[in-house]
Amino acid sequence: MATKEQQLIDMLKPVVESLGYEFWGLEYVSQGKNSVLCIYIESENGINVDDCANVSRQASAVLDVEDPISSEYNLEVSSPGLDRPLFTLDQFQRNVGEFVEVRLRYPFEGRRNFKGRLVAVEGEDAVVHVDDHEYLLPVEGIDKANVIYQFNKDKK
Repeated sequence: MATKEQQLIDMLKPVVESLGYEFWGLEYVSQGKNSVLCIYIESENGINVDDCANVSRQASAVLDVEDPISSEYNLEVSSPGLDRPLFTLDQFQRNVGEFVEVRLRYPFEGRRNFKGRLVAVEGEDAVVHVDDHEYLLPVEGIDKANVIYQFNKDKK
């Protein structure tokens, strides 16, 4: 994981958790004046706009004091949603059986993109079934992963 993202996680995870939410993860996309820091939060009761506003105020205060991002950026706070991003081994484990889309940081067996059913987590690897083949993808080598929401899904 990029060191800037890890620095932001270390700074913001305690803030989110102190407010009673699960810190799901964050994404920081640096694009000059269009940079975005998105914090994903979760709760057993779901997430509403007031929850996002509450976390946004607290996170913004910490970010203003610590100033880890020197350029302009927009802060967004959101639930992970139905097509939730996956960041940790635990999140992969919690979503076994779901369809996922995975992009690796580097090619594996000649490809970086995988789309299929997450069938297991073995050690530090996510096991994804794609086209009658199972791939063991190291979670630390994943650039981006999302659950693919399936309306009327059939979990065979």
